[in-house]
Amino acid sequence: MIPPPPNPAPVTAAEARAVRPRRKGIYVLPNLFTLAALFGGFYAVVMAMNGRFDLATTGIFAAMVLDSLDGRVARMTGTQSAFGEQMDSLSDMVSFGAAPALIAYEWALRPLGRWGWIAAFVYCSCAALRLARFNVNTSVVDKRYFQGLPSPAAAALVAGFIWLTNAVINAHREVPLFKALMTTLGSDPLGRTDLSWLMFAFTLFAGLTMVTNIPYYSFKDFGGRRSVPFVVLVLIALVFAIISIEPATMLFVLFVAYALSGYVIYVWRRAKGHHVSIVSTSTDEPDERGLHQ
Repeated sequence: MIPPPPNPAPVTAAEARAVRPRRKGIYVLPNLFTLAALFGGFYAVVMAMNGRFDLATTGIFAAMVLDSLDGRVARMTGTQSAFGEQMDSLSDMVSFGAAPALIAYEWALRPLGRWGWIAAFVYCSCAALRLARFNVNTSVVDKRYFQGLPSPAAAALVAGFIWLTNAVINAHREVPLFKALMTTLGSDPLGRTDLSWLMFAFTLFAGLTMVTNIPYYSFKDFGGRRSVPFVVLVLIALVFAIISIEPATMLFVLFVAYALSGYVIYVWRRAKGHHVSIVSTSTDEPDERGLHQ
């Protein structure tokens, strides 16, 4: 006759907590910055629908600042997560993909008819492709460079053009000569429709540059724990002072210079005979070998 098995020892409360699977949570702090950046993009769309393009562009630039902080906060606090990465990409798609395209369409592209919404859609789709490629190529791209114009910089290029030209138009409308001219003609000689094709060109340039292989300096190896000369801090303070004098003009010039810098780097590296592509072929993922050439 087989003896019955012995009674198992009682499980203590501490052992029960150790055996119980831990519930996965979400880190609050970095995702708060991501949600705030998402709100900036949503706010920009709402303001554009209400015709407040000055506030719409402000929402885009606020989203840029917040987007640059969420990743740094996550790294500083050790709260990186796959959820945060996906949340950041979705937020970027709204704030730097859909929002700038809709603002540009409402501001000056609508009078162009189908050409207007095609330009807006090209920008929006290029932003989606740029973000998807960035997520796929994270492990095979030189960290010092971005592959193509970053989506926040592209959004700043579009929003900066709208901010600057809208400010110039509103300033000229306060001049007595233009007030008299508008009264005489019964229309606005400085309407946004005069800038439709220029907006069309800026939107396409920003969108298509995002999906090129042009290298853009990422500034990821600048700052942080790396020491820099004292003169660099003086120059940074000088840049902030210059921007504060005329924010719309200086920010637009700054982002135009950055958008053109990638082409300068591309031409310089090719002239020096250096390898132009910043993407190396992935040997760990055989299905991706043709993607990185």
